[in-house]
Amino acid sequence: MTAQNSSQDNTAAQATPLPQPPAKGVEVIRLALRTMPFSPGVYRMLGSKGEVLYVGKALSLKKRVTSYTQVARLPERLRRMVSETATMEIVTTHTEAEALLLEANYIKRMKPRFNILLRDDKSYPWLMLTDGQAFPQIAKHRGKAVKGASLWGPFASAWAVNQTLNLIQRVFLLRSCADSVFNSRSRPCLLFQIKRCSAPCVERIDQQAYGQLVEQARDFLSGKDSALRDTLGADMNRAAEEMDFERAAVLRDRIRALAQMQDSNVINPASLQDADVFGLWQEAGQTCIQVFFVRGGRNNGSRSFFPAHAQDEAAADILSAFITQFYDDKPCPAQILVNHTLAESPLMIEAFTLRRGKKVEILNPQRGEKKQVVDHAVTNARDALNRRLAETAGQAKLLKGVAEVFGLDAPPERIEVYDNSHIQGAHAYGVMIVGGPEGFNRKAYRKFRIKGPITPGDDFAMMREVLERRFGRALREADEGDTSNWPDVLLIDGGAGQYSAVRAVLDELGVSGVKLVGIAKGPDRDAGREWFYTDHKEPFQLALRDPVLYYLQRLRDEAHRFAITTHRSGRSKALVTSELDDIPGIGPARKKMLLNTFGSARAVKQAGLEALEAAQGVSRELARAVYGHFHPGWSPD
Repeated sequence: MTAQNSSQDNTAAQATPLPQPPAKGVEVIRLALRTMPFSPGVYRMLGSKGEVLYVGKALSLKKRVTSYTQVARLPERLRRMVSETATMEIVTTHTEAEALLLEANYIKRMKPRFNILLRDDKSYPWLMLTDGQAFPQIAKHRGKAVKGASLWGPFASAWAVNQTLNLIQRVFLLRSCADSVFNSRSRPCLLFQIKRCSAPCVERIDQQAYGQLVEQARDFLSGKDSALRDTLGADMNRAAEEMDFERAAVLRDRIRALAQMQDSNVINPASLQDADVFGLWQEAGQTCIQVFFVRGGRNNGSRSFFPAHAQDEAAADILSAFITQFYDDKPCPAQILVNHTLAESPLMIEAFTLRRGKKVEILNPQRGEKKQVVDHAVTNARDALNRRLAETAGQAKLLKGVAEVFGLDAPPERIEVYDNSHIQGAHAYGVMIVGGPEGFNRKAYRKFRIKGPITPGDDFAMMREVLERRFGRALREADEGDTSNWPDVLLIDGGAGQYSAVRAVLDELGVSGVKLVGIAKGPDRDAGREWFYTDHKEPFQLALRDPVLYYLQRLRDEAHRFAITTHRSGRSKALVTSELDDIPGIGPARKKMLLNTFGSARAVKQAGLEALEAAQGVSRELARAVYGHFHPGWSPD
C-alpha cells in the first residue's frame, strides 16, 4: 500500500509542469506577430523592466516587425535590441505620415536607447507683439503661444532675439515695457531719451501714429521690407522739403537702423523667405548638425546639435530622424534645406504638410545661392564638431589626471560634487552637480530642500540628509540592476572634519566602490593652496599650475554657484508666499484677484464676510471659504 502511494506521488510530481521563464527576444516578437495587423502604425519594443528600447514606424506593421525575426540579417546593434525585448506594443494609424509624426513624438518623449536621439532640452525664444491693445507691446517670449498675441520666430538663442528686438525698437519705436509699468508711468523712461521708444505711456505719440508703426513692424517681420524702405525714404525727403529737419533726422536714423538689421546677418539670401537650413558633418564617429533659422528673409541665428546614435548609422538616416524629431514641438517652415538626399523625403513632406496645413519642401540644392547657404551651415557644423572633439580630448586628459592623483583604476565617468547653502539655517538647500567626459552634465544636477529637523547652521547634519536621500535611491536602483547613475568619485567642499562625517555616512549606508575626496582651502583661503583629503593617504596639495587642480577647483566652484542660486531662488519664492496659499481651492488666479481687490493678504484676513462677498469677481463660495479659513470657529450655518 505504501509503495503504491509512493508511485502515485512520483507520477504526480512528474506530471506537474515546471515554471517556464518568461518569453524574450525573437520568441516575444513571433508571439506579437500572431495578432499584429498589416495597417500603418508605430511599434515599441520594451525591456524586462518596462523601459522602451526602440520605437519604429511602418507602412505595414506586420511586414516590418517580421524582419526582426531574421536575426542573422540584422546588424549587431539590432541583434542586441531583439535579445533584450520582453514586450511589444503597437499603435495603429490611418497613414504612414501620421505614423512618422507619432514615432517622432514617442522618441522625443521616451528617449529609447536604440534610436537616434535629438539632444534638445531647451525652449526657443520668439518675438511677441500683443494684439487688441491701444498701444501694443513688442517683447521676447518663451513657451506656449499666448492668446491675443502674434509670434515671430523661432530664434536660435536669446542673444539673437535680443539683437532683433533692440533693432526693431530703434526702427519702429515700439514699447517693450510690461503693462503694469506702462500704466504707471508719469514721464518718459530712458528708452525714449535714447530714441528706442515713442513714449506712448505719456502720450508723446497718438494712437493712430503708433498704430502705423505697429503695422510697419508687422510688415517688416513678415518679410515685406522693400516697400517699408521706400515709404520711409519718401517720408524723409518730404520732411526735408518741408524744412522739418528734426523729423527728417529721426526718419534717417530709422532707415540706418533698418539697413543695419539687413546687413547684420551672415545668411540673408534673397531666395529664402521662411526656411530652416540643416548642415550635417561627421568625424571620429560623432555627428554635428548645424541649423540656421531664416524667417521673413532674415537670419534668426543658428544652433549646433550633437544627436546620439550608433556607429553604423548612415548620415542621411541620422539627418532624417533628427529633422522629424526637431519639428515635433515647433512649427515647420515652407522650405527645409539639407546637405544629404533623404530616402524618406516624400513621406516627411507629406507629414509636415499635414501638420503645417500648407505645402512644405525638402530640398538638397546642388548649385546657386541655396547651395551656398547649405555649405555655410556644413562649415559651421564641421567647426563646432572640431571644437567639441578638442574639448572632449582635453576633458579626457583631465579625467586621466584625476585618476592618477587619487589612485583610480580608470578615468572616472561620473564625478559628483555636493554643497550646502543657507542663512543661519533658514531656506537650507543641498545640491549635487555632476561632471564627466563631456564636461558638466547639467541634466543630472539635483536640488535637495533640507527637511530636518536640523539645528540651524549644522552643515554636517545637512550633508547627512542629502547623502541619505541621494544614496538611498541609488542603492535601490542598484538592487534592481541599474548602476548607470552610480558615481566613481564623490567630491565634497571641506577638510578633515567634513571628510570624516561623510565617510561615516557612506559606511553606515553600505556604499562602497566610490572614491571620497575632500577639498579644503588653505589657511588664507587662497585658491591654489587647497588641501585634499582621501582614504589611505595623508592630506596633500597639488602643484600651483597643475591642470587637475584647476579642474577640481572648477567642480567645487560650480557646486558652490549652483547651491547659492538654488538658495536664492527658494528664498525669493518664500518671500512672495502669503497666508492665502494655505487656503484649499485658492490658486494663483484667485490669489491675484483677492490681492488686487483688497491690496494685501492682511487686508483679506481682516475683511468681513459681507466685504468679501461684495468684492467684484469673488463668488459667494470663495468668500465663505476665505472667511472660514481665517475664522476657524465660524460656521456658514
